[in-house]
Amino acid sequence: MVELREDVQLTPEEIQRYGRHLILSEVGMAGQRKLKAAKVLLIGAGGLGSPMAMYLAAAGVGTIGLVDFDVVDFSNLQRQLLHGTKDVGRPKLDSAKERLAEINPNVKVVLHDVALTSENALDVLRDYDIIAQGADNLPTRYLVNDACVMLGKPLVDGSILRFEGQTTVFWAEKGPCYRCLFPEPPPPEMVPSCAEGGVLGILPGLIGCVQANEVVKLILGIGEPLIGRYLILDALRMKWRELKLRKDPQCPACGEHPTITHLIDYQQFCGVLPHGETNGGMDISPKELAERLKRGDRLFLLDVRNPEEWEIGRIDGATLIPLPELADRVQELNPNDEIVAYCKVGGRSARAVDLLKSAGFRSLHNLAGGILAWSEDVDPSVPKY
Repeated sequence: MVELREDVQLTPEEIQRYGRHLILSEVGMAGQRKLKAAKVLLIGAGGLGSPMAMYLAAAGVGTIGLVDFDVVDFSNLQRQLLHGTKDVGRPKLDSAKERLAEINPNVKVVLHDVALTSENALDVLRDYDIIAQGADNLPTRYLVNDACVMLGKPLVDGSILRFEGQTTVFWAEKGPCYRCLFPEPPPPEMVPSCAEGGVLGILPGLIGCVQANEVVKLILGIGEPLIGRYLILDALRMKWRELKLRKDPQCPACGEHPTITHLIDYQQFCGVLPHGETNGGMDISPKELAERLKRGDRLFLLDVRNPEEWEIGRIDGATLIPLPELADRVQELNPNDEIVAYCKVGGRSARAVDLLKSAGFRSLHNLAGGILAWSEDVDPSVPKY
């Protein structure tokens, strides 16, 4: 996977640091030099990116690239161990680079402070040997997969939600790609994010460590990589399952006659509407909603979060109907009311607006940014979570 280069040698300090690797016959001096020569790109410096980055740095991977454009939030600290309490409000890339330097100052950390798009993805990924996926949204997952297929790069993939995680290695030259498994994205409402569905804080550590292990195996060319093998972890029962994956000869990305020959609009492909739009109504900002409530406008506030979230905090006067129950309880709503739906960040409430629109409701709004934005812009007494 990575060539042994004569110009890459270990210093006396590195020999001492990696001593437990060097006495493994599968690694040795040659393998450790391969690790030092390797370039690995991590998509995301969050839950999965944290354990991957820390273990790859400790293992001596010479160049680690990080793609992220977010800042550290208190809600990240439950699982994103690259960042600490002192880092809240800082760019994740800054705190990640600082933490990795503490783990291993010999590692070069390259920061990509960008959102990956069809315009920049190939340029960002091109110079790396291995790509490791830590993103939790479908457009980025499809984008990175297609870019890896076009560039011939192996993609060490991982995903997490609630108490379940999955990981595999997609490599079109040696096995299936992501589209062999998922040729088309599911409807957006079928794929909640961790912010919506929650995640056990330890889970990304378990899956991210497996991903880091796969990266090291690929660099060294040892063991049996997870190519064509899909690991699924049920953390509640602590059981692993393995599914066999086959390369699809009809795959639109890596099949015998691929139809995807350039990067496309992945937001559109995955059915993600532009910010501020739903199929049934326009966003309303927290401040605009507060102004309308203050002047006495008759608005029906519909909270579509889960009961556990309702217990954390809510907007005064709201009615709770969780999104999974909305279709069966739509008769509880008055189609003549002006309805403002909200959730945590705006995704589920946008889907609620679309559902109500299809049921004949006409005066609909989605609270932009959800209850987190309401807490930020209007009522800080509402807890963030």
